[in-house]
Amino acid sequence: MKGISYKGYSAHIEFDPEDRILVGHIIGIRDVVGFHGKSVKELERAFHEAVDDYLAACRELGQEPNKPYSGNLMLRVPTEVHAAVAAAAEANGKSINQWAARVLASASHAH
Repeated sequence: MKGISYKGYSAHIEFDPEDRILVGHIIGIRDVVGFHGKSVKELERAFHEAVDDYLAACRELGQEPNKPYSGNLMLRVPTEVHAAVAAAAEANGKSINQWAARVLASASHAH
């Protein structure tokens, strides 16, 4: 099932057949934050509340909330892949970072 996003946070959603509810967990952070709902509308409302409550709790505790992702991505690839990427980026008039960001966004449907 495709996830949902709110205020830069994303969640993974699953169906719990035993309780017949949708269950979600915020992904990409170290803290564990979950929520649930009986309908998509309920689930979305619960997700928004979970994110808002998480951010409020962090403020009250005086701690920085976990950021979903920094924007830095380290990859290790074979040298021939690195060379092919560099050539493709240059051919498109882009840096490797610019080219890779476009390709990854397209592949992940995050554009």
